[in-house]
Amino acid sequence: MSLHQALARRAGAGDPVRVAIVGAGTFGLMFLAQAKRMTGVHVVAVVDLDTRRALTRLRSIGWSPEAIRAGSPRTRANSATLVTDRLDGVLADGSVGVVIEATGDPAAGVRHALTAIEAGCHVVMVNVEADALAGPLLAHRAADAGVIYSLAYGDQPALVCELVDWARTCGMEVVAAGKGTRYLPSYRASTPDTVWAQYGLSEARALAAGYNPKMYNSFLDGTKSAIEMTAVANATGLQPPTTGLSFPAANIDELPYVLRPRAEGGALQRTPVVEVVSSLRRNGESVGRNLRWGVYVAIRASDDYVAERFADYGVSTDDTGRYAVLYRPLHFVGLELGVTVASVALRQEATGAALAFVGDAVAVAKRDLRAGDVLDGEGGYTVCGQALPAHRSLRESALPVGLARDTSVTEDVTAGEIVRWSQVELDDREGIAAIRREMERSSSRSSPGGP
Repeated sequence: MSLHQALARRAGAGDPVRVAIVGAGTFGLMFLAQAKRMTGVHVVAVVDLDTRRALTRLRSIGWSPEAIRAGSPRTRANSATLVTDRLDGVLADGSVGVVIEATGDPAAGVRHALTAIEAGCHVVMVNVEADALAGPLLAHRAADAGVIYSLAYGDQPALVCELVDWARTCGMEVVAAGKGTRYLPSYRASTPDTVWAQYGLSEARALAAGYNPKMYNSFLDGTKSAIEMTAVANATGLQPPTTGLSFPAANIDELPYVLRPRAEGGALQRTPVVEVVSSLRRNGESVGRNLRWGVYVAIRASDDYVAERFADYGVSTDDTGRYAVLYRPLHFVGLELGVTVASVALRQEATGAALAFVGDAVAVAKRDLRAGDVLDGEGGYTVCGQALPAHRSLRESALPVGLARDTSVTEDVTAGEIVRWSQVELDDREGIAAIRREMERSSSRSSPGGP
C-alpha cells in the first residue's frame, strides 16, 4: 500500500496521524503550508517560543482563524491547532504520535528529541544541527524506546540517503554521495557583515526580506555543508574526507569525471566518501548546468557487463565507462516533509537516520582567537564548521560546532585551527555537552577507529 493510500485509510477511519511541530521558521512553515492539504494528517500543535509570531505566520500561509488558536495545552477542546510555547504540555495526554523538531538550535533540538522519545513519540529531526551534534545517541535512545528517529525528507541529507540506499539495494558500488552548493575557499572567512555582498544583495534589501545573516552565512562559509554531510556520513557509513570537504567544481556532465578517485583523474581524496560539489569555479566563474540545489550518488560499474549496460541505456559516464552519477537537481525542502511524517507513522521507517558516529562537524577558527573571546556559533564571526571523520575528531578532541556558541576560549587559537574541548570553558547547565560526551565515550569503546 502506498503512503498516500495508507493516509487515506487513516483519514477514513477517523484516526489521522497526529503531529506536533516545534519551530515555526522557514522549514516548519513550508510543511505547515502543505499539512493543511494532506489527507490523514492532523497538526495538533505548533510549538514556538514566540507564539504571536507563529500565529501571524500561520495566517500568512492561509490558515483560517478557526483552524488555529493560542492557549494552554490543558484547555485543548476541539480540533483546532494549538499554538503554544510548551512541548511537554502538548505531549502530556499521549495523543501525539509524531514530533517534528524544526528549531535549528542544536541544544534545543537535542532536548526536544529526548522529550519526545520519553513521551513515546516518533521524532522527525529537521534540525540537522542537532543531528550532527548527537544524532547517533538520539537514534539509539529512540530505538530503545520503540520509536523511530528520522532525518527530514525534502532536506538534502535525507534525499542523499535515499539515493545511497537505492544504489546499495541495486548492488551498486557507491563511490561518493552528497549535494551541491555555492562555494569558494575565500568564503570560509565570511561573516554576517560581508555575507550579503556575496549573494549580490544589499543589506537593506536582505533585512527588509527578513533574512537571517548568520543562517545565510552558514550556507556560504561551508558550515551548513559540513553539518549536512556529517548527518549523511552517520546515516550511511560514508566517511568525510580525512582533511575535510574539498568542494570540487563540476557541472552535470563533469560529475562522473570529478566524482572518482584522484588516482583515476578525479577529485576524491579517498572512496567511498561524502563530498559537496560547488557551482563556482575557483576563479569565481559560475558553473553552467550545476547541481547547486541538488543531491547525487556516484557509482562505479562492478564489471564490464554492467559498464556495457550503462552504455546501452544512455547512462552518462566518465571516459572509462565505469563511473556514473545519479542525481536529483533540486529539493522542495519543507514542502516534502510529509513523506517522512507518513513513513515513520505508518511504516515505522525512517527516511535516513544515524547508525553510528562516523563523521563529525567540528569548529575551526575563522580568525585568530584570543583567550577570553566568546564563540558565536554557526554562521558567525569566530568559527566555521568542518566535516571530519569521527575517529579524527575524537583523536584531536575537537569541539563540535554545535557547542561552539556562547562559550569563551581559554587560550589563543590560530585561524584555520580546530578548536578543542580543552580550549573552551563550557557552561553546561542544560547537560547537552554531557550528552555529547556520552555519545563520544560510547563510540570510542565500540569503534576500532580509522586511518
